[in-house]
Amino acid sequence: MTGTHTKPPLVSVRDLKIGAVTDSGREVEIIKGVEFDIAPGEILALIGESGSGKTTIALSLMGHTRTGCSIDGGQIRIGDNDVTAMSRRARARIRGTEVSYVPQSAAAAFNPSKRIIDQVIETTEIHKLMPKAQARSKAVELFRALALPDADTIGNRYPHQVSGGQLQRLSAAMALISDPQLVIFDEPTTALDVTTQIEVLRAFKSIMAQGGCAGVYVSHDLAVVAQIADRIVVLRGGEVQEEGTTEQILTAPTHPYTKELLAAFEPSPHQSVAIAEAEDQSPILEARNLFAGYGAMRNGEPAAKVLQDVSFTLERGRNLGVIGESGSGKSTLARALAGILSPYSGEVLLDGHRLHPDLTGRSKEDLRRMQIVFQLADTALNPGHSVGNILARPLTFYHGLRGKTREKRVIELLDMVHLPANMRHRAPSELSGGQKQRVNLARALAAEPELVLCDEITSALDTVVAAAILDLLKELQTELGLSYMFISHDLSTVEAICDDVLVMFKGEVVEALPAHEMSEFATHPYSRLLISSIPRLDTGWLAGLEQDPELIAQFANR
Repeated sequence: MTGTHTKPPLVSVRDLKIGAVTDSGREVEIIKGVEFDIAPGEILALIGESGSGKTTIALSLMGHTRTGCSIDGGQIRIGDNDVTAMSRRARARIRGTEVSYVPQSAAAAFNPSKRIIDQVIETTEIHKLMPKAQARSKAVELFRALALPDADTIGNRYPHQVSGGQLQRLSAAMALISDPQLVIFDEPTTALDVTTQIEVLRAFKSIMAQGGCAGVYVSHDLAVVAQIADRIVVLRGGEVQEEGTTEQILTAPTHPYTKELLAAFEPSPHQSVAIAEAEDQSPILEARNLFAGYGAMRNGEPAAKVLQDVSFTLERGRNLGVIGESGSGKSTLARALAGILSPYSGEVLLDGHRLHPDLTGRSKEDLRRMQIVFQLADTALNPGHSVGNILARPLTFYHGLRGKTREKRVIELLDMVHLPANMRHRAPSELSGGQKQRVNLARALAAEPELVLCDEITSALDTVVAAAILDLLKELQTELGLSYMFISHDLSTVEAICDDVLVMFKGEVVEALPAHEMSEFATHPYSRLLISSIPRLDTGWLAGLEQDPELIAQFANR
């Protein structure tokens, strides 16, 4: 399947087939005859759920495949280069020169012990593209084009001395320094806050338009794709489901799967279990004047103060959303409530009972009643244990279950989160991102809690999987009478599941409103900035977005 272009294609992919070898030694085809073209100056988005083949296809454009995978057929042409016919050495020569890559995690792409400028120009030195002085001068020009502050000197810093949004733009400068024909953007804004994301998207769009190179943008976020892509290829199971202009895909999709993706982007409104069903609306959780931070204590206060006098009440059966950017104190609040981080002042009450500030001082019953589900299931699940063992441990700890009784309950928990019973024999590495997060949730449910703290649990998931997790949370709430505190930087996600919302900035609660009133009635400038920065399924939204530069400078996490 190919698109119609007024210019000859710079990138041409024909009948691309990529195979993989499973752990059992069986060969499977994971990319099945994919075709598309990209014209000079055009950005093509590859979208689809986890496992659809987006990143696999994008990496193949550099002649690269993951361990155990191989390009088994088809052709990839970039300019005059036939990537599929090249030797390994020839492919290595075009990486970083003809084809460049901007990763999802810029932090992982930079060496923390080297200055930024030396890493940005490294490709020009390896491939002997230009003198060092010229490369440094060109890097500074790119820093300016990417709207980075202190363009003349920012390169002299180390990676930890700049913000996440700045580091993401610096990784783009690293990719663009060699004037590549093709730039691959692999989910480069997924981990960024909405205000930072706006800056990065604008910078990417501007620099690509100026340079005239082609781009491939891998993402599961349709609203982001709407702002940056000219064309979209919709993938599922390694096959193209639909291809067209961004406007056509968003407004007149033809394939049922594309329609499913678009429908998943608009989560159904949350109906409060508390209002509809629960008779007891007494507080399940209270925070009173919480102060918390990190580092050595001096005069009764930590070196780095984070939470500043945070108070709220969560009624039984209701859900509380906590939104704000990185560094606003959201996760610190969850850690303080769970006792992972001891507040140095204030108190936490569970069902009217004052909790010990440190989890080691809490009773087993206190621990059981309030569970936390962490953002990254990859790091939250022990890779050395099977799913069954991961779920069995809390069953033994909290309920004393063993043997067949425990195994039966493990199967019930898997069924509760819509996973098959045979998955208990797998390791976390054998699961998809959505499956891992379901196991992560099942482990919390094993304790039979009354309250679950959800810390950014859908931010790393694709649109369809994230929508399924939200639906699952609603279903479990109805069945089990749970209450949730849902932490996110995505207001639309919070509005889909929460009754009330707290907005946090620099460790303080700056606004508290019912969720359904947030978009219309929020008054704090920071709340309004967050709301205005949420991308929409509208190709002209970014171009038409007008925000007060002083307000952004005051509040945005740069």
